Amino acid sequence: MSLPQTMKALRYDKPKSYAVVEVPLPKVRDNDVLIKVKACGVCGTDLHIHDGEFIAKFPLIPGHETVGVVAAVGKDVTGFEVGERVCADNSELCMECFYCRRGQLLLCEKFEAHGVTMDGGFAEYCAYPAGKVFKIHNLSDVDATLLEPASCACHGLEKIAPKLGSSVLMFGAGPTGLCLAQLLRHNGGANVVIAAPEGLKMDLAKKLDAADTYVPLSRSNPEAQFEQIKKDHPYGFDIVVEATGSAKILEDAIHYVRRGGKLVVYGVYSDSARVSWPPSKIFGDEITILGSFSETFMFPATIDYLDSGKVKVDGIVNKTYKLEQWGECLEAMRNKTAIKAAIVFD
Repeated sequence: MSLPQTMKALRYDKPKSYAVVEVPLPKVRDNDVLIKVKACGVCGTDLHIHDGEFIAKFPLIPGHETVGVVAAVGKDVTGFEVGERVCADNSELCMECFYCRRGQLLLCEKFEAHGVTMDGGFAEYCAYPAGKVFKIHNLSDVDATLLEPASCACHGLEKIAPKLGSSVLMFGAGPTGLCLAQLLRHNGGANVVIAAPEGLKMDLAKKLDAADTYVPLSRSNPEAQFEQIKKDHPYGFDIVVEATGSAKILEDAIHYVRRGGKLVVYGVYSDSARVSWPPSKIFGDEITILGSFSETFMFPATIDYLDSGKVKVDGIVNKTYKLEQWGECLEAMRNKTAIKAAIVFD
């Protein structure tokens, strides 16, 4: 595959300031795979990055859900052929810090992520370490952009470690939540309830068969429905997952957790968000509160689930855009007409 000297990319010089520019191709290190990007997913994290939140570093080419074909490999890389379809895990770890040396790699003090702290996939090419690149077969390029968020769901599943026969309540029906709900059903969740605003996402949840029960919440006044959930489940749930990113819902979510149960903080929240919980309830009910952020080494399992169709993702990406339409894409994400979007190059 002959390579150009430059490529088109969406680059931020600072928060909220972006342009489509011509830049040199990424430098390919000895152990890197250069990917010609076919599609790169857009998620709620990208809205936070746009605003300068999360752990973003600027200047930056965003895009952390990269899918494409192998364009070139570094001199030390084996096992990949030019033209093979691949996806990429966006994280790079130092393997030397306090946490890495303890095997807690996700907590790496020098954690880097393509599309967040280093250049990512909103460009025609992106280079990743070969150990972070994985072959795909059955998924379309657009659907394969779900592999990164679904790998975060797989990490969440491992953190939750559900017992066989668990009851689960999930607030929210966003892309990664829909993946986690399906994974919980496959791995110990005997009764999974999704409570989310009525509309596109809830309709899709039903189409994907992501839960056993669905509670479409009124967008104007859901309080009666919240109370009905409590009445229908007087002992609460073994596992409650807050996947909306709403601090208000997270704060109330603890009141749905069964004694001895788990509350999972799974959404992406603004840096200024705060919650208040009664310590006596956490203490007396022995509630475990879990955070689940990103993932490490979950791509092989995730590909097995998605590429086989066991976890269904068809229809989650309902809007695609070119780089030049980034403003439109941002607006669709903000006004929630996009369940999930992707930037496409062909």
